[in-house]
Amino acid sequence: MTIDYGQLYLAGTWTDPAGSDRITAISPTTEETIGSVPRGTEADIDAAGASARTAFDAPDGWARWHPKRRAEALERFAVELESRAAETARRVTIQNGMPIWLAQQFEAGFPALLVRYYSGLMADAPEFETRPGMLGGSALVEKLPIGVVGAIVPWNVPQAITFLKLAPALAAGCTVVLKPAEETVLDAFLMAEAAAAAGLPAGVLNVVPGGRDLGAYLVSHPGLDKVSFTGSTAAGKAISRTCADLLRPVTLELGGKSAAILLDDVDLVASLESFFASTLLNNGQICWLSTRILAPRARYGEIVDTITDLAKSLTIGDPTDPDTKIGPLVSAQQRARVEGYIAKGKAEGARLTTGGGRPDGIDHGWFVEPTIFADLDNNATVAREEIFGPVLSVIPYSDETEAVSIANDSIYGLGGSVWSADADRATAVARKVQSGTVGVNHYVNEPTAPFGGIKQSGFGRELGPEALSSFQVIRTVYLPPAQ
Repeated sequence: MTIDYGQLYLAGTWTDPAGSDRITAISPTTEETIGSVPRGTEADIDAAGASARTAFDAPDGWARWHPKRRAEALERFAVELESRAAETARRVTIQNGMPIWLAQQFEAGFPALLVRYYSGLMADAPEFETRPGMLGGSALVEKLPIGVVGAIVPWNVPQAITFLKLAPALAAGCTVVLKPAEETVLDAFLMAEAAAAAGLPAGVLNVVPGGRDLGAYLVSHPGLDKVSFTGSTAAGKAISRTCADLLRPVTLELGGKSAAILLDDVDLVASLESFFASTLLNNGQICWLSTRILAPRARYGEIVDTITDLAKSLTIGDPTDPDTKIGPLVSAQQRARVEGYIAKGKAEGARLTTGGGRPDGIDHGWFVEPTIFADLDNNATVAREEIFGPVLSVIPYSDETEAVSIANDSIYGLGGSVWSADADRATAVARKVQSGTVGVNHYVNEPTAPFGGIKQSGFGRELGPEALSSFQVIRTVYLPPAQ
């Protein structure tokens, strides 16, 4: 039985779409149709934008609710999300191949957690600050919601990334037009069901799925006050140009090619579970993964062998099986992209230690074996460009200075990690890495700390109080001197 929706979620209700085209969801495991939703059109974006604007501008609208009142509504939303958590995880898994055990953590768990976190920050924050002046008066400083937000999210971690944007935006008092990726629409509509059941006011959240052209239309829409985008660097550059022309604030979380620096005292065998989670998680389809592995020359052969053995040990198969570590890639197109990079690595002379093909015994689905390249330097194509698949490049270095230099020799700066038996030593090295985030002996997106990139990995921050600030504007009222 397929999961099919006939309407879009606009203005707080299920609404007939303006067009008749549909988006079909295809299982990357079976290559069969698993559902469909209406394909959004420019007219649907117009309707969503108008609804969001009305909800924001209304004298008694969402933006003017006291934060504690918004928190009550968002708590109902969190409860409805939790009631659908298992189905959310399942839908993500059958759409993009994310192993179910990971979907249960990321996709089922993060949304409600983030909604409550940001609701709490807003409810506990002072309504305004009064600052004594130097010229006889004082100033009242307050933070206000920025307005209508256009949020565009990718397919790889669709619900967690949705709520990186949605939770702080809604808590701040903004209204949102959300465009989910074509590959992962069924989870987005389930989330819309939760919003409807929670009774979020009409227009506060609108969901319009579509492709790149529809995303471009949303970004340029005159009804928006801010854009938040997660996706490729190429798309981010185009969005940045549009927002620059419009003087529109934008947050961009883009691509990465992060480095894992293994120091010469590392006990990699003892850290394999965390190392896997930092390098090959979600079938390699996460932007912050450390896909360049920098190993000391004195231990290079040993480390290559350890990583190769790890890759060989990973169970490949049906992502709905809790024992599966590596599922399929999201689409045939994505598999072709990854296989193209593997071919390029071979052609440029890198040594393939394991993987490089499609797994034996699986005759359908878009699978690629975990693939390890050795005996290459940082100039190799597979070491410089984002692959977005289960492919690692192990690069030798001579000393810590060279390791940091190699790590920083990238157009990206999103994630990274440093591994050592001495956490203080690793932390000192981590602080030399040019990246928005770096993990020490692990990598976990901590909700209370800012996440985002530098260089061509984007700008702006998600998570932490910093994310909330990105959906706010500051107003100053100059108060007269006391009489």
